[in-house]
Amino acid sequence: MLRDMVREFTNNEIKPIASKIDQDERIPPELIKKIADLGLLGAAFPTEYGGGGFGEVGYCLMQEEIGRGCLSTATFIGAHESIGTNTIYIGGSEELKKKYIPLLAEGKMIGAFALTESKAGSDSFNVRTTAKLDGNEWVINGEKMWITNGGIADVISVFARTERGVTAFAVETKTPGFHAHPPEKKMGIKGSITNSLTFENVRIPKENIIGQEGRGFLVAMKTLDAGRLGLGAACIGSSKEVLELSTKYAKERIQFDQPIANFQGVQFMLAEMGTLIYAMESIVYRTAVDYDLGKSISKQSAMVKLFCSEAADKIMDSAVQIHGGMGYSRELPIERFYRDSRINRIFEGTSEIQKGIIARDLLKKNGVM
Repeated sequence: MLRDMVREFTNNEIKPIASKIDQDERIPPELIKKIADLGLLGAAFPTEYGGGGFGEVGYCLMQEEIGRGCLSTATFIGAHESIGTNTIYIGGSEELKKKYIPLLAEGKMIGAFALTESKAGSDSFNVRTTAKLDGNEWVINGEKMWITNGGIADVISVFARTERGVTAFAVETKTPGFHAHPPEKKMGIKGSITNSLTFENVRIPKENIIGQEGRGFLVAMKTLDAGRLGLGAACIGSSKEVLELSTKYAKERIQFDQPIANFQGVQFMLAEMGTLIYAMESIVYRTAVDYDLGKSISKQSAMVKLFCSEAADKIMDSAVQIHGGMGYSRELPIERFYRDSRINRIFEGTSEIQKGIIARDLLKKNGVM
């Protein structure tokens, strides 16, 4: 039922304006409100916090369908729900959860996740933003970059260095001293707002710490485990969409007095695309089930992120090849999907970082899966 509802919503509300979202480099506020009204901004969280209670499996189903229409919109939702809000859910006190998650789940507040800095990208432990305790307040100073939703968020899960190490905090953007810089100009997912952020003596309540002081890096890694599953699901959706478009085009495009679908070269590309999608579905939903059962999935989520991001790029490339010149034209959505897909191998941990995570686990366990 959830999949059917989101698919219908995507077909009726997102697909018709996906090209405009890309051109205008923004998601219309009215679309965000519609997404919130459907309960999609808190679908994964328990009902006691205002969520939909669908867990990670339900969230992945939702992101798969959103990904079929617009990867910018899927990225916005992922930054808000899967990493921004989820940081508070994973590490926050009960009071902090009740303070923010219902508002975030209902879309009354927009969330974001701020870990990356100029010298803390792949080396995410090298955070230089600081937080110092001053009486009953934490004072935060520093800069963040490449923050999805940074310019539109109301509350951001921020990672800063304290005396005890990297620590997570819930920071409301209306707080004096917070500043979001103009959105970045990007190759793809243009509708997803990405900003650099500055914190100048930003004071937040002592109780807005997320989890224990010095344990923020662990919270970040657990949060990214779930985030990588949602990213994989969006890869499935976008890949399914371009496979469907490519199959239809191959049947309609006539060359040498016959549809190009009759040619083995095209058939083989379609076969490979379908096989990759089947494999993506298998590992995403198997891992999402394990996550909902409370199992550790750090290695598995890294495998999901690595495989799905790489596979989606191969699928997008084949889709452009099948469409030929029309695949390179903005007249069709293939060109947009191709551009939007490329970031998946970079954000939330590059492919190389995922390989490092997987290799360390395999070496530690002598290759035992």
